[in-house]
Amino acid sequence: MARLPVRKTYKLYVGGAFPRSESGRTYEAEGQNVARASRKDVRDAVRAARGAYPGWAGATAYNRGQVLYRLAEMMEARASDLAAVCSGPAEVEAAVDQVVWYAGWADKLPQVLGGTNPVAGPYFNFTIPEPTGVVALIAPDEPPLGGLVSRVAPAVVGGNAVVVVASELHPLAAIEFAECCATSDLPGGVVNVLTGLQGELAPVLAAHMDVNAIDLTGVEGDGAELERVAAENVKRVVRQADEQSPWEIAMFLELKTVWHPIGA
Repeated sequence: MARLPVRKTYKLYVGGAFPRSESGRTYEAEGQNVARASRKDVRDAVRAARGAYPGWAGATAYNRGQVLYRLAEMMEARASDLAAVCSGPAEVEAAVDQVVWYAGWADKLPQVLGGTNPVAGPYFNFTIPEPTGVVALIAPDEPPLGGLVSRVAPAVVGGNAVVVVASELHPLAAIEFAECCATSDLPGGVVNVLTGLQGELAPVLAAHMDVNAIDLTGVEGDGAELERVAAENVKRVVRQADEQSPWEIAMFLELKTVWHPIGA
């Protein structure tokens, strides 16, 4: 008797689990029915990110680097699945290399972005990079996998938790990437992936009062209205400046300056 294949169900990735959209809606993309996230799903994803943030931010930089390296291992192990939903093996290899590259920066950020500052007085003055908090990311359409990784990796390596709006046109790469996250050592809630319509989800994230920064790299148009809404709680608004750079990490960090009396 011939068996029927088990077809893949393309769901959201929130808090380390794969729920369907609470609305039950889907939309067609790349020949598949993909979950169409709602405002409620956005709120759930932000709540999951906020819950995961303290533990991830409080982990040692070395540990975060090792966890991201493990993520790269999972991507390598699923290379054929990833290649099937992006431009091919070369894009997967570049994305894996990018995760490894950013993982290597985890314990080097304080030395490069921070330091000891000269002051005219009997004080020590230190600048220390700290994560911003919960970051919303609007993933670019191209390349499907590489564009997503280029925004997620620099955001999480510094200790942030993220909510990603996957490419509306090419969401399958984001879902496969989420499965790599789920099988790595990355704590649930550090990376949350929503699929659906950018025009519905991006404004909700921009207006959400518990989102600390929003990356508009993948936004269609100039994003002026999203910037205006984001200003309501003084969100940091960023866009990709370099393909791969420690300064991409710096865009998702706050620099805290601490004064301390000498000899105290």
